[in-house]
Amino acid sequence: MPRSMPQRWTKASNLARVVALVAATPAFSGSLPADGHLNVIPRTAEEIARIEAVTRPTDDFSTPEQFELLPAGAATSLAPVTEQSFTHPSANMNLARRLDFVAGHSLFEKIWVQAPTVTRASDGLGPLYNARGCQNCHIRNGRGHLPEGPDDNAVSFVMALAVLAETDPDTAEIEDYVARDPEPTYGRQIQDFAAAGLPAEAQIRIDWDEVDVPLAGGEVVTLRKPIYSLTGLAYGPLREDVMMSPRIAPQMVGLGLLEAIPEADILSNVDEDDADGDGISGRANFEYSPEHGRVMLGRFGRKASSVTVMHESAAAFSTDVGISNMLFPAAAGDCTPAQAECLAAPQGDDEIHDGLEINVAGMEALAFHARNLAVPARRAPDAPEVLRGKQVFYEAGCVACHTPKFVTHRLADRPEQSFQLIWPYTDMLLHDMGDGLADGYVEGRATGREWRTAPLWGIGLTETVSGVAAYLHDGRARSLLEAVLWHGGEARASRDAIVARPKPDRDALVAFLESL
Repeated sequence: MPRSMPQRWTKASNLARVVALVAATPAFSGSLPADGHLNVIPRTAEEIARIEAVTRPTDDFSTPEQFELLPAGAATSLAPVTEQSFTHPSANMNLARRLDFVAGHSLFEKIWVQAPTVTRASDGLGPLYNARGCQNCHIRNGRGHLPEGPDDNAVSFVMALAVLAETDPDTAEIEDYVARDPEPTYGRQIQDFAAAGLPAEAQIRIDWDEVDVPLAGGEVVTLRKPIYSLTGLAYGPLREDVMMSPRIAPQMVGLGLLEAIPEADILSNVDEDDADGDGISGRANFEYSPEHGRVMLGRFGRKASSVTVMHESAAAFSTDVGISNMLFPAAAGDCTPAQAECLAAPQGDDEIHDGLEINVAGMEALAFHARNLAVPARRAPDAPEVLRGKQVFYEAGCVACHTPKFVTHRLADRPEQSFQLIWPYTDMLLHDMGDGLADGYVEGRATGREWRTAPLWGIGLTETVSGVAAYLHDGRARSLLEAVLWHGGEARASRDAIVARPKPDRDALVAFLESL
């Protein structure tokens, strides 16, 4: 029998524990942070009541809910579905701000080159790197994919590295926080490209095991399990206790709206001890913000270890492309003291860029672009099969983690994200996904089995935009049904409920996901 629908959306039973969890941290000044980095206009009592009513999950699957066609509210893109569906700006953006969006887009598309160059406008690549620009990883702002063979590149796929560290003073008093350092020789991730005259760090090899999963009604789905290894380590062996995490580039739509969800609304779903007994125990990750100089709620990255869009963008620029910026100013990017030739290579930092390889104005334009990549409108939310699939999604308990709706903060200086009813289908929290998806990589409060609930909006356009159907953190799943079948841990009961359904229900579930 399917699980009963959870009731986590109506309670904030564990919010007091979350407050206590972080209250001793100096960066919080003894109280829970209240999105102080945003220019928030407080909600009125009348607005709070309206929001509670509009975000309550439905129990009527005979027709779409009001506003369901527009997953990003007024910011939703109504452009026709094409491979460019993730490239449009927020639909509620005025002309002047669209020019800012275009400026950021040009930086997103820029191809960086090895220093020095004549113009000095595009130099600073690497010296070790994974891609020459943002668009190379985030294909048309969509997902990356695993290399499918020796003739396919790994440019939209990375292998993150870390080792356990002594306590970090910036995060020392966060309960359950595990500090980490870059791997001493290879840094924060494997860079499989290098500037002329330097060897790339290594190449990533992927072998496969196959597992057959029988479903109700006689259907069998073959899952492929990746086995990762590194070949051609150019700078010596990795430390024996290294943690490695394979990851594809995520899609980028809707990031500014996720940043604008009130922190209290996210934390209200925290249930670390599973007090309600539904088997779901979402946990918040917290991380130090180099942008704001304090500990904040993690929202971005596979394990919610980046706190803002700027933080995520700046970290990727430094690690993936090797471009220094105001948050990560190391001119040599991810080069380590063990890579002397890399550290000695020419750099692109220059006084015309504030002593960096991209200046503050450039990073602000890039982050503005990332915040305003529009979520496409739903496709056929009123189709009978889609409505049936939505009911299956709810009845299987998927909404326990994939929270359908939020209303964003009212923001004085971000009109595109201000006070929008959005449908991202994520609670932004960490969940134990079981052994099958575990990477053993500890990231702040996230254990080696935990992952942030991925937003589902736009997931149905993955293959249209990226050219490849690739799902989950490392792209192993070749279909949405495969992605569901990999769910374990807290999601095991929901997964088993889908396995036990008749094939028409499973097909309807996929149709619903494809409509998002």
